[in-house]
Amino acid sequence: MTIANVVTIARIGLVPVFLVYMGMDWRVAALVIFSVAAATDFIDGYLARRMGQVTNFGKIMDPLADKLLVLVALICFIREGTAPVWVVAVVLAREFLVSALRIVAASEGKVLAADFSGKVKTVVQIFGAIAILTPWYNIELWPSFALHTLASWLIAAVTVWSGLDYLVRHRALFKTMKQR
Repeated sequence: MTIANVVTIARIGLVPVFLVYMGMDWRVAALVIFSVAAATDFIDGYLARRMGQVTNFGKIMDPLADKLLVLVALICFIREGTAPVWVVAVVLAREFLVSALRIVAASEGKVLAADFSGKVKTVVQIFGAIAILTPWYNIELWPSFALHTLASWLIAAVTVWSGLDYLVRHRALFKTMKQR
């Protein structure tokens, strides 16, 4: 097992710790745990590339760990009223759609690697969740428009953009699906 893969597994292990702190309504502790977990996303990728230890395990588990961390946070935000349900639905729909495209590509012997829009999406989702976790999440930026609302809208918008970008760039896969 590579060091990068251990870091990825540690990120997954931090998700239940994050959940415990959110359940106890210890926002600052949850913010710290989430931030540490999010930082491991950058660390494991850096280590894997730097040490020449990019593995199939890492290619699969790293994005899954990201999705798990972000989706668990968003679900917690729904419970506390700081993110609307539709934002989670948008994120889930995009992830299922992209996963389906990857499965179709794999059946054709192709690998659809993470791309720029997917990486931007992950960064925006992580920083959006961090904004919602901060003690200032409820600060009004405009009348009746708090920081958590802006963060939710940004998460949804970038997620939709990333999903559409992925669909457009890999639209040839739809022709493959029709021929079967």
